[in-house]
Amino acid sequence: MDNYLLELVRLQKSGRPVGIYSACTANRHVIKAVMQRAAAAGQPALIEATANQVDQNGGYTGMTPEMFVRYVEEIAAEMNFPMDSVILGGDHLGPLTRSNQPESEAMLFSEELVRQFVAAGFTKIHLDTSMRVQDDDMSVPLDDATIARRGARLCAVAEAAFKARQQVHPEAAQPVYIIGSEVPIPGGAQEHEEGINVTRPADCQKTLAAFEQAYMANGLEDAWTRVIGLVVQPGVEFGDSDVFVYDRTKAAELTESLKDWPQGVFEGHSTDYQPKEALRAMVEDGIAILKVGPALTFGLREALFSLEMMEKELYFGKSCHFSNFQEVFEQAMLDQPKNWQKHYHGDAWDLHFARKFSYSDRARYYLPDTKVDESINILIKNINEAKIPLTLLSQYMPMQYQSVRAGRITPSAESLIQDRIGNYIDDYLYAVDPDIT
Repeated sequence: MDNYLLELVRLQKSGRPVGIYSACTANRHVIKAVMQRAAAAGQPALIEATANQVDQNGGYTGMTPEMFVRYVEEIAAEMNFPMDSVILGGDHLGPLTRSNQPESEAMLFSEELVRQFVAAGFTKIHLDTSMRVQDDDMSVPLDDATIARRGARLCAVAEAAFKARQQVHPEAAQPVYIIGSEVPIPGGAQEHEEGINVTRPADCQKTLAAFEQAYMANGLEDAWTRVIGLVVQPGVEFGDSDVFVYDRTKAAELTESLKDWPQGVFEGHSTDYQPKEALRAMVEDGIAILKVGPALTFGLREALFSLEMMEKELYFGKSCHFSNFQEVFEQAMLDQPKNWQKHYHGDAWDLHFARKFSYSDRARYYLPDTKVDESINILIKNINEAKIPLTLLSQYMPMQYQSVRAGRITPSAESLIQDRIGNYIDDYLYAVDPDIT
């Protein structure tokens, strides 16, 4: 996988509309599903950790970059998936979680963040310095020159970290970089929006020019040749209950401008819940890297809800230590509202509904909770100890019913979960290369 992304860009530029999707997740079930589908499709697995999930202090997952690598390696061994088919990415690396600090402090934190990601073996590095920090003027947008200056500073740290890593791992692949100042909010919009403004080609040109100048000024000529992607807003987004679907006609000027940038492609964030045809159109138009995260844990949540419904039927009238998954899940969200209360709006019913079914899937932050995790393990155990009648499976997981009947999967809880998540992954596999599905 050393040069896979560089080769992908070369193919795109030669006229072959291929791409790759990036699973932004730290969830074990999701990573398993990603690897299972990748193995079946003969594709690499691009797995990314965001700056709020994983950092030098552990992030909200409790993992440092090195710990995350070990975690993925452990899952790969369990799935018998070769690590040389895994590409690890760092997403939104910069002062994302330190915007309340002055530049001097926020950038020192960001430098160490980037250093640890590269030192641990992450090779797709999204340098995101698009957010304002404490001593920036909050009344005006952050200018390209400032964003690029900070981005080049982080790139210099990444390059030094790679050279140090190469001393121990001579075979290590050089990092490739994603840049861009027009970055959608990680995890989707916080509120309903009337429309999404597509990035203007002129803004792309200004961003690229500013970054190239900053890289050259910092002696990063070689690193600049490995800048393979620019984050843009092509008109896709999702929020609590809305999905803005890609319209290639509205994005035509933007995607046409890629012809003026011979070395890179566009990266699309917040592509969750797009129809597979829209995802395919994005790849065809040069938005060759598709980021997805919440949709995958949305699929996991759907699977767990369905399994609990079957658990209740399977053990009706019997002595059983029920998982009570939805009840435990809801209580965890009520006890710790900070991860959803800024995203969900309305009366008590609206909030209750959103906590369960919102596209923004803030519920994913509660899956690692000790009580929630214990409840999931009880649910899986109960399902696996019972034999699920096909008629029951058809009722609550009809797509998995078809997979079981066709012999593609077994009716174990783990297989059903992975296959449900896989339904969302299949849209991306179709998009990046329809010949493989």
